[in-house]
Amino acid sequence: MTDFYDAQEQRTPAEREAALMAALPGHIAQAQRCTSAFADILASVPAADISSRTALSRLPVTRKHELLARQTALRSQDPFGGFSAIGWRGLRAGTGARRVFQSPGPIYEPEGSTPDYWRMARAIFAAGFRAGDLAHCSFSYHLTPAGSMMESGAHAVGCTTFAGGIGNTELQLQAVTELRPHGYIGTPSFLKILVEKAAETGADIRCLQKASVGGEAFPPSLRDWLAERGVAAFQSYGTADCGLIAYETPAREGLVVDEGVILEIVRPGTGDVLPDGEVGEVVVTVLNPGYPLVRFGTGDLSAVLEGACPTGRSNTRIKGWMGRADQTTKVRGMFVHPGQVADVARRHPEILKARLVVEGEMANDRMTLHIECAGAPQGLANTVAASVRDVTKLRAEVVLLAPGSLPNDGKVIEDARKYE
Repeated sequence: MTDFYDAQEQRTPAEREAALMAALPGHIAQAQRCTSAFADILASVPAADISSRTALSRLPVTRKHELLARQTALRSQDPFGGFSAIGWRGLRAGTGARRVFQSPGPIYEPEGSTPDYWRMARAIFAAGFRAGDLAHCSFSYHLTPAGSMMESGAHAVGCTTFAGGIGNTELQLQAVTELRPHGYIGTPSFLKILVEKAAETGADIRCLQKASVGGEAFPPSLRDWLAERGVAAFQSYGTADCGLIAYETPAREGLVVDEGVILEIVRPGTGDVLPDGEVGEVVVTVLNPGYPLVRFGTGDLSAVLEGACPTGRSNTRIKGWMGRADQTTKVRGMFVHPGQVADVARRHPEILKARLVVEGEMANDRMTLHIECAGAPQGLANTVAASVRDVTKLRAEVVLLAPGSLPNDGKVIEDARKYE
């Protein structure tokens, strides 16, 4: 594949970075001016000063549980909790919302009136869809925004869409055989169900030769299974809050970050940016004036890949979804958070990396903090153990390790207890 959705995908990294950083101060100002949530969160921040990644990294991370808490607290006044700059008559945000959706929580998300509001077209194009194609969309069209997200992206590409929605396997299979769509958009698991049902019934679905899948993990085994049956499927990674974050290309070497997103990988439970290659939480700043999220923690784990995509797309790549970053666990009746492990590490500059392992049986828990350090001073284990008790109110053993000993999997807390 040698064509691109637009010229932005081929910008030099320096051109892209300059454009993103030039847009950042205005984005911060928009968030402060037009949303009560960021007026509060960023109250003391001079927007004009936030024009670099270093400056951005000093701002607080807002995580989904905090967004939900604000929405819950302000439910009777503003269902968006002050995060949206668009709405309808009667809300502080005023007009501008075309639709509103409800995700589990419940969390409410607005859809603005701009074409391809969630920027999904780039992922759909990379999956091989082109103007004039008929796309069978089997994401949900009610309550949650997935169906609208993908349909608006397909329309921006120039596709016609069939609103299949979820479930009704037999009816959807009938639609595929009679409408003969060029491709499928939906979860990979439902695509597998359709392919299996077609094989069972003898239905001819050879028209489905490409797919844009998302909403759940897409393991290589399923990708290869679909390919053996004639369907080239490519994954997109996005959320109802952020829209598209990254997408797969025919190179199948990680996911390319969307052009409207500033992505950081941070140590779980903190806002500390990790070096490229380290696994951590995906944090994004989305350049969407209608829903201007700043350092939004997705709760997902990933890592930056070295180099550019072989297709010629020059943006940063990530490895894809690698698990969840919220590793909060309960030990002896007390919640222990990744942020507390980070607090302990900050107290001791000798600590390069830390991982808390919880072992034993329920009601007989024991914690061990494994720390990487170079040239540890005498007594470090004891002083770190005292810090653990001070921060968590729980006792832990401390094990000193050489640098590079801990796995690069993003885990800050490992729950290794037996629940049998």
